[in-house]
Amino acid sequence: MSFAMRRSGDARLVFALTAAVSLAGCEGAPAVPETTTAVPAASPVAAQTEAALIEEGRQAFRFDTFGDEQLWTTTLRLHEVVEKAVDPGTALKVGLKVDADVLPAGILQTVDLKSPATTVALLKMNAIVGIQAKVDQDGHITSLGVTCALCHSTVDNSVMPGIGRRLDGWPNRDLNVGAIIGLSPALPAEKKAVYNSWGPGKYDPRYNIDGKSTPLVLPPAYGLADIKNETFTAEGPISYWNAYVAVTQMGGRGNFSDSRLGIQVTHSPDIVTPRLAALRAYQHSLLTPPPPPGSVDGAAAQRGGLLFDRACATCHVGGSGTDNNNGVMHAPEETGVDGAYAARTVNKAYRTTPLRALWQHPPYFHDGSAATLADVVALYNRVRKLALTADQQRDLVEYLKSR
Repeated sequence: MSFAMRRSGDARLVFALTAAVSLAGCEGAPAVPETTTAVPAASPVAAQTEAALIEEGRQAFRFDTFGDEQLWTTTLRLHEVVEKAVDPGTALKVGLKVDADVLPAGILQTVDLKSPATTVALLKMNAIVGIQAKVDQDGHITSLGVTCALCHSTVDNSVMPGIGRRLDGWPNRDLNVGAIIGLSPALPAEKKAVYNSWGPGKYDPRYNIDGKSTPLVLPPAYGLADIKNETFTAEGPISYWNAYVAVTQMGGRGNFSDSRLGIQVTHSPDIVTPRLAALRAYQHSLLTPPPPPGSVDGAAAQRGGLLFDRACATCHVGGSGTDNNNGVMHAPEETGVDGAYAARTVNKAYRTTPLRALWQHPPYFHDGSAATLADVVALYNRVRKLALTADQQRDLVEYLKSR
């Protein structure tokens, strides 16, 4: 979650390694229109001001590293690995994505997709989503960093799997962040083993804080405008999470303090905090993508909606889809999910997760323990004693697909 206006070339290499990771998990999102943005109706001056703030946030979300090159380049030395060993095929296998709008026409037919030099060239033209890098005249990566888009954007696969138009806010469930970090020559074997154990689409945002490992699925960053707390365990609102990730996870040069977690990081200058308002405005503008036409059985979804109102709406409340907007938290045993991650957090409990475009980002629950929506419904049917028949469970799944 970083903020930076689009740079001419100084930050492009930072995401080379990350891009390699996203290319590895290329069987991701289906081809659908890019997530759209909504600018609230207001006076002409207010609307222009808001639109400018959203555009500033878009640039930050896509291209700002918050100065995290200090971690990815200086400490982890991933630029060395990318330059020497990460060809485009490897990058796609680890889930990195390529922005087709940046690619010159016909380039994929003329370059060597088995050469790391091609990855470097893609970084130089800023084509790898979520990675910013600097490349010198001799084709060497001098610095590498990552942005919010690395984990919270994907592409529509319109050119080929892993290559297409950006879909901001969509979780990159192909991205194997742990495997990318595990490539670092600076890490001991025991830490590499932990990172490599996470798998695609998961990341543990506290491993470097408490040394424990219970990775979470990467969440979507769209549909947040009506959500008060954008974390699984509701430590704080979206700007809290943006700051936490930018400073403590991405390695950005900013300030973050939370006495509840015993965390206090200070940099001067702080280049994270001044970007949070714009970043939040852009994320709030990202609308939840609708399901593809014809993908939902309308009659079944209508029946499922009645079941949802009866069995689920007490927690998935109103337009926000979460009772956490009213301050409600749930102990793990209430829903039958694993409590290991909650035990490491401030509230020791989970919030009700809003239902946002469930059709496009399995697996489900904070830890990805439910592979399908049918698994989700079956678990709740058992744990919450809903007494739904098999047909009713199928109807409820169709309704959830429509959300």
